[in-house]
Amino acid sequence: MLEEDDLKEVAALAKKHDFWVYADEIYCQIIYDREFKSIASLPEMYERTIISDGASKTYAMTGWRMGFAANPVLAPHLARWVTNAESCANHMAQYAMKEAFEGPQEDSKRMVDSYHERRDLIVKLLNEIDGVSCLVPGGAFYVFPNVTKAVHKLGLKDSEELRKLLLKNGIAVLSDIHFGKRNPGDHEQHIRLSYVASKENIVKGLQKMKEIIGSKGNERGTLSW
Repeated sequence: MLEEDDLKEVAALAKKHDFWVYADEIYCQIIYDREFKSIASLPEMYERTIISDGASKTYAMTGWRMGFAANPVLAPHLARWVTNAESCANHMAQYAMKEAFEGPQEDSKRMVDSYHERRDLIVKLLNEIDGVSCLVPGGAFYVFPNVTKAVHKLGLKDSEELRKLLLKNGIAVLSDIHFGKRNPGDHEQHIRLSYVASKENIVKGLQKMKEIIGSKGNERGTLSW
């Protein structure tokens, strides 16, 4: 979640240097603790912001492959490009997304409330593991804990080796290198976990992860192959 002051700085740079801003807002409804603010709502930013959103996350319509990009200047060009490159989304899916956006929102709100509870649970459990520290995410349904100390504690090379070790023990995560190259000189290690799973599976997975890495005060940890 970008703070409003950060958005204002980006907006000032965009206006000063005359560039477009691409805003991926697919998680704009899955947020916690405070309201979402789009950079397009800032003065003089509506015309130079390309908003990307869709029905995959908020309405659990991932398999429908329905989304959109919005900008008053680029809209006709995007429409011509998509029509010639990919044809059009089928009518059934288009009407389904229209109903999702315009229809009752109670189910989506209940889903977000459930994610909120699971977020608090997984952050708490991660921070109880020795060598793991996790900040509280402001939205979506992922956590990105720092596992640098855990990697060193287990004598591993990096977060990718930790990912492989966890996978062999039945825990599927992604390491930070799956999201881009590491910056030169950056030796911090992270993994990404999703908390769309049930509370029971979150507890079960994190308990097993705690056994592998070791609880606080346990210098070695227990590897269960």
